[in-house]
Amino acid sequence: MIIRFVTCLLLLCSCLHAQRRPASAGIIGDTADIQTPVKGGFVLMGGSTSVDDAFKWMLERSGGGDVVILRATGTDAYNSYIDELGKSNSIETLKIDSRNMANNDRWYVGNGRLVKSDNMLPKEKYVMVIHGGAGTILKKNMTPEKEAAYRAALKEALTTGYQAIQAGKSSIDAVEATIRVLEDCPLFNAGKGAVFTHDGRNEMDAAIMNGKTLEAGAVAGVTNIKNPISAARAVMEKSEHVMMTGPGAEQFAKDAGIEIVDPKYFWTKERWDGLQQALKEDSMKSKLDHSYQPAGKLGIENHDNKFGTVGAVALDKAGNLAAATSTGGMTNKKYGRIGDSPIIGAGTYANNKTVAVSCTGWGEFYIRNVVAYDLSALIAYKGLSVEEAGKTVIAKVDAMGGDGGLIALDKDGNAALPFNTDGMYRGTVTADGKIEIHIYKED
Repeated sequence: MIIRFVTCLLLLCSCLHAQRRPASAGIIGDTADIQTPVKGGFVLMGGSTSVDDAFKWMLERSGGGDVVILRATGTDAYNSYIDELGKSNSIETLKIDSRNMANNDRWYVGNGRLVKSDNMLPKEKYVMVIHGGAGTILKKNMTPEKEAAYRAALKEALTTGYQAIQAGKSSIDAVEATIRVLEDCPLFNAGKGAVFTHDGRNEMDAAIMNGKTLEAGAVAGVTNIKNPISAARAVMEKSEHVMMTGPGAEQFAKDAGIEIVDPKYFWTKERWDGLQQALKEDSMKSKLDHSYQPAGKLGIENHDNKFGTVGAVALDKAGNLAAATSTGGMTNKKYGRIGDSPIIGAGTYANNKTVAVSCTGWGEFYIRNVVAYDLSALIAYKGLSVEEAGKTVIAKVDAMGGDGGLIALDKDGNAALPFNTDGMYRGTVTADGKIEIHIYKED
C-alpha cells in the first residue's frame, strides 16, 4: 500500500513544480494544491542543501503530528534533528530503495495517517487456488449429499496440489496434478464429467502455462484423451507449438505417451440426460439458460446456468507461477465451437512478473475481452492489486452481457476469486496448509 502513497507524493510534487507558484519559505507551490487522501498532510521534497527552513515551516503549519520521512538512500539521521525542533508527535524514516520495499504491507494509510502494521496479523500467503465452475449455483437447489461431494472433490484436488508444492515440485506439476483430480471426477464439466455436443460427442479443451518461461500448451476439440490437461502440457513441453486441435491433437497425444481411452469412457447419465433435455427444448440452439442471441446469428441463444470448467493456479517454493484450465465446453454445442479455456490470454495465463489466472464463464465474452491477459496487464501497467484487477476485468465482461468468474494468484501469494454469478465452486490453500472451500455467493 505504501507504493500508492509514495507514488501519490511524487506525482503531487511534479504538479507543484510545473506550476511554479511561489509560497512560504521559498517552497514551490502552495499547500492548497495538496490533494492526497492523507488528512492534514504536508509534502516536502528535499535536496542537497539545507532544509532547516522547510522543516520549521512544515512543523509550524502542521501543529505537530506524525512525521514520515521517505528516503531512497541515507539513514534516519533526520529523526533526531526534527525531534529537537519540537512539535512532532512521532517521527519515522522509511527507506524506499526498491519496488519490494515500496510494496511492503507493514505500512498503510489509515484514518488519514501512515500507520506501521507490526501489530497486525500477518497476511495470508496463498500457494494454490482452484475453481470448479461458476453460474447459477444456489443452496436451495443443492442436496446436502451433493454439496458434500463437491466439497470433498475440491478438497482432494487442493490437497493433491499442496502436497506437490510441499514436496518441492514445480507449480506446473502442481496444477497438472490438481486438474487431473477434477478431470477424473464426474461432478465437473471436464474430463470424465464432460458435457455432450449436439452430435452426442464429448469434445474437450485444456490449456496450461508456465509463468517462469511463458511457455504454454493447449488442446481443443479432443474426444479420446483421458486427461486433456496432460496433453496440453505435452504440447507445451514436447512440441514447438502452443495449440493443437481435433484428430491431430489426439494423434500427438498418443505419440507423446498420453493415456488414450474409448470415447465411451466419458459417458455419464447426468450429462446424457442434459443433452436430451436440450434437444427437446430446441434442436437448433445450444443449451443455455439466459436469453441472448443477436438476430440472425446461429449457435448460442442462451447460456449454461452452470459453467463446469475447472481451473488451478499455483505458486511454488521457487516463486514460479503456473495456470491450468480444462473444460468439456457447452451442452449441445455445434459447429466445433471452442471457448476461452484453451486460448492463452483469454481463459488461461501465467507470468512470474504479475499473476496466474484461470477463467470460467461464457467463453465468447472472455475471448473478446482477453480477460486473463488483461488482468495481468492491469497489474503490470497500472499497478493495480490482484483483487482490483480481478474486479475490473469481471466488470468488463458483465458490461458486455457476459458472466462467470476467475481465480488469480499473484507473484506475492495474494489471491482473488471474483465472479458475477450466483456461485462459483472455489477453494484456496495457504503456505501453511490452511484449506478453505466455498460454493455460494454468500459464503
